[in-house]
Amino acid sequence: MNKPFTLNRRGFLQTIGSLTLAFTVPLDIGIAAETTGKLAGDLKETPLLSAWLRINAEGTVTLMIGKVELGQGILTAVTQICADELDVNLERVKLISGDTAVVPNEGTTAGSQSMPGCAPAVQQASAEVRRILIEMAAGKLGQPIESLKVSDGIVTGPGGAKATYWELVTGKELERQATGNVPLKPVSEHRYIGKSVTRVDIPAKMTGEAIFLQEYRPEGMVHGRIVRPPTYSAKLTQVDTGPIEKMPGVLKIVRNGSFLGIIAEREEQAIAAAAELTNAAKWEVQNVLPGHEGIYDWLLAAKTADKEIHKKERPAGGEPAKVVEATYRRPYHMHASIGTSAAIGTLGGDGTLTIQTHSQSVFETAEAIAKMLGMEVGKVRCQHMQGSGCYGHNMADDAAADAALLATALPGRPVRLVYSREQEHKWEPYGSAMVVKTRAAVDAQGNILDWNLDLWSTPHGTRPGGEPGNLLSARYLEKPFQQPVPRNGGPPNYAADRNAIALYDFPGQRVVTHFITEMPLRVSSTRGLGAYANVFAIESFIDELAKGAGADPLEYRLRFLKDQRARDVLVKAAESFGWDKFEKKAGRGRGIAFARYKNYAGFCAVAMEVEVNRRNGRVRVVRVATAADSGHVVSPDGIANQIEGGVIQSLSWSLKEEVKFDNSKVLSEDWASYPILTFSEVPPVEVTVINRPGEAYLGTGEASQGPTSAALANAIFDATDVRFRQLPFTPDRIKAGLT
Repeated sequence: MNKPFTLNRRGFLQTIGSLTLAFTVPLDIGIAAETTGKLAGDLKETPLLSAWLRINAEGTVTLMIGKVELGQGILTAVTQICADELDVNLERVKLISGDTAVVPNEGTTAGSQSMPGCAPAVQQASAEVRRILIEMAAGKLGQPIESLKVSDGIVTGPGGAKATYWELVTGKELERQATGNVPLKPVSEHRYIGKSVTRVDIPAKMTGEAIFLQEYRPEGMVHGRIVRPPTYSAKLTQVDTGPIEKMPGVLKIVRNGSFLGIIAEREEQAIAAAAELTNAAKWEVQNVLPGHEGIYDWLLAAKTADKEIHKKERPAGGEPAKVVEATYRRPYHMHASIGTSAAIGTLGGDGTLTIQTHSQSVFETAEAIAKMLGMEVGKVRCQHMQGSGCYGHNMADDAAADAALLATALPGRPVRLVYSREQEHKWEPYGSAMVVKTRAAVDAQGNILDWNLDLWSTPHGTRPGGEPGNLLSARYLEKPFQQPVPRNGGPPNYAADRNAIALYDFPGQRVVTHFITEMPLRVSSTRGLGAYANVFAIESFIDELAKGAGADPLEYRLRFLKDQRARDVLVKAAESFGWDKFEKKAGRGRGIAFARYKNYAGFCAVAMEVEVNRRNGRVRVVRVATAADSGHVVSPDGIANQIEGGVIQSLSWSLKEEVKFDNSKVLSEDWASYPILTFSEVPPVEVTVINRPGEAYLGTGEASQGPTSAALANAIFDATDVRFRQLPFTPDRIKAGLT
């Protein structure tokens, strides 16, 4: 692959014949047809146009964004938006993303925030740049602006007079602040927005070009490996490194407290030396974990910080006929990235540490690494490269920190650090186990009068955030950094309690979060955070209440769902599935579920048919039909990709995935002990995308996980008449529940 981009922002501004633009947009502005004087999305934080876009003399446009590509398609979407608003062909737009020395700081790429934050910023900045360029062309051609037309960067006036973007820009003409006063193009003039185009990252992947970090091999590169403790709380007591230092190819053994690593010329030499170093290390081990079988009792007994996050008092009237209660459980989940995390660190002669990383939080991770090493923040540069992906906080940041620790011990050589499968499985920050208890008071017709939900969870966010203590190896150094006490996210984003407030219009509703800061296992963000478990509980419970009321599950939901867009996705998913035409067969069942991610992002409904084998407990998902409303659609195919991928991942979580551990260590250390969904088990998934031209862009990457788990549970119940409330629905668990 090409060497990572090396020019810094100052170099950009000094480049002759180019123009750089920067922007940031507020989340309250998605797409606007008229001027507001307000900056959109992430443009608010970086309003300098010359920080985001560059018009190049050779006839291209360079777009720089702080968000990064994880497989969600953001690079393609912003390219479409930029090309439309600038009036250039798609292939002219070149992208640089996630390079802390070059791009604007847009924070972490997470939480389905790229489209609400980055996309409107790109759109508004591009529109302003186009206006500036047309004004420049009007001056050059001596023609009024109203008489000019633009096509692919060529400005044409009456009589055939022409000027191109590439001729107009001579240096720093666009080094100015965005105003928010330039109108965006009307939807009718869009060439690319709203259409499915070839993703910018797919061709190289299809042809086998080495674009992934794990494949990158810079000149002079050496190989590093880390030796992890046997358990979380273990301490290194002694290690004889003498014999290992004499092994072939070994360049350096790095020990700092309980941090232990090795650098060698060749990868196989590093692996062999790390194995010997593992055998030579002696550790002090503690046995303090509750074990996976006892984690739910542990959660309910742990010290909690309790917070009522929602309360709606039921007005007078209506007498409860009965109270229904249920408890739902989800285990710890891995990110289970197919490729293990990696990074490459190089300490240059000028004292700058450059790290190629697939981190989702390049700016925050660079800051945390700088603090860990006692360096100036500006001396640590992170350059994002695509990796194995994770949709959450896996070990990418830890790999960057470990590469940094090794690289500073061997200046001048790029040090490639990659984890073994066992290390990735056992040490990544998992998605938190949770317990959700629901209670509803219903009237004689089964209508919900009062709805209560209580949830227990450890944290869902321990990303670096500029804090060294959130980097794994920083805690094992001779002068260790303490992990900050984690906090739960507040409204409207939430974390453990994301989507815990049901969107249904119940007369009375109360939601309480029981947040636990202690962490038996290392945890952080997985796709959707607490939304996966909370939607599973809410949509399973409302199905149970529908059954008790003798009502159709779809009709019952629509009784309490007033939001028209929410109703639309439910009805559309049901229509696509053929809800009214479904014929019940032995061992077959149907289920449906809905959520609006975070209650303000994308809408998604999932309908599903399953087949349950009562003899062996196996569940086969026959087919899935979904509907999604992501606001103004930029790429229909991109949205469908995200919904479909979320369905498949959620099915894997819900049917198979569970981190197992004993009183001292994690036992799930490979694909045999932590199985995931296989290709042959993936069902056909149909996605209907509802377009809302002119509405805000809504994040979609995490919209389908929760509804999928609940639709699955509801379909299994429909097939068996047995309600399963603990994930995952493994054959053993299903078989036991049916006997």
